[in-house]
Amino acid sequence: MNANRYIRQTTLKGFGVEGQRKLQNSSVLVVGAGGLGVPVLQYLNAMGVGTIGIVENDKIELSNLQRQPIYGEQDIGKPKIEVSIKKLQAQNSTTKFHSHNEFLGTDNVLDIVKSYDVIVDATDNFPTRYLISDACVIINKPFVYGALHAFEGQVSVFNYKSGPTYRCLFPEMPGKGEMPDCNVNGVLGILPGIIGNFQALEVIKILTGIGQPLSGKLLLYDGLVQKIQQVSFEPNSKNQTRKTLEENYQHISCHLSASVTAEQFEKILHNPKNYQLVDVRSPEEFRNFHLEDSINIPLQELSNRTGEVDLKRTVVLICQSGIRSEKALTYLNQQLDGKIYQLEGGLNNYPQVWK
Repeated sequence: MNANRYIRQTTLKGFGVEGQRKLQNSSVLVVGAGGLGVPVLQYLNAMGVGTIGIVENDKIELSNLQRQPIYGEQDIGKPKIEVSIKKLQAQNSTTKFHSHNEFLGTDNVLDIVKSYDVIVDATDNFPTRYLISDACVIINKPFVYGALHAFEGQVSVFNYKSGPTYRCLFPEMPGKGEMPDCNVNGVLGILPGIIGNFQALEVIKILTGIGQPLSGKLLLYDGLVQKIQQVSFEPNSKNQTRKTLEENYQHISCHLSASVTAEQFEKILHNPKNYQLVDVRSPEEFRNFHLEDSINIPLQELSNRTGEVDLKRTVVLICQSGIRSEKALTYLNQQLDGKIYQLEGGLNNYPQVWK
């Protein structure tokens, strides 16, 4: 350990050399290298956490740069995990990094999570969050949670020393229509940095034993008025004794039969004349990248532009993650009578289309 590098921490009363040694001997898994994950990774790395694992399978887009400052314009189109690790290694060459360039699922989450001391949720979707939470309960790992919505954020610590789990606070996964979507509602660029740093602080407290982690407490942050509140919640024993994962962590939808699978989508791309591809992402996202022969009708404009939907052909709705296309599907099924489908999981689940 380079004593001079961490001297501002080792001279800190209540932390000292022992606290630094604990960081050096610890390991943290950060799921997601986006808005929340970037500040978590940068500060855990700078402060001397010995081993850091990153789960990430996305590529860098122009719209990421507003809230993910580790990336630059020259990185657009590159895998986030490769760029982030390269830059983090330049920040601290003594850290050991483990790259998990894959999506978490029921088939791999337990094997990945078991190797780390603390798990950080830096994701932006509920299925993955519930998957991480359940895996942490099964393997008995503390889970640091962060979430964003517009100008607000949340932070908590779950499954820490017999404390409450994520399901003790949020027992059931919300429906798709109930989920905030930053692609539609937006998020102030600086907010992920604030919430991500709160998460990093909770990780440090857990690893070193200083302070009081937010176990059994939900921190609520309102950036517009700089207001912080804490809400207490109690453990529910039935959520603390989980032994197995759910069969799947997908949203239950009445339109599952109206989803296009990967195999079906590949056939559509080879025979576009029979289909109309409607991209419901924002104009900026569409300009940055779009599929050939697709048209752009942003979700928020759909109600005024239904006349552009060609019901003489089979319609396939496309967005980035499947959330907006599902909302568009629900709306159009109420307004129109035709063969309308949505791309299951969105463009994120089909990296071959970006090539």
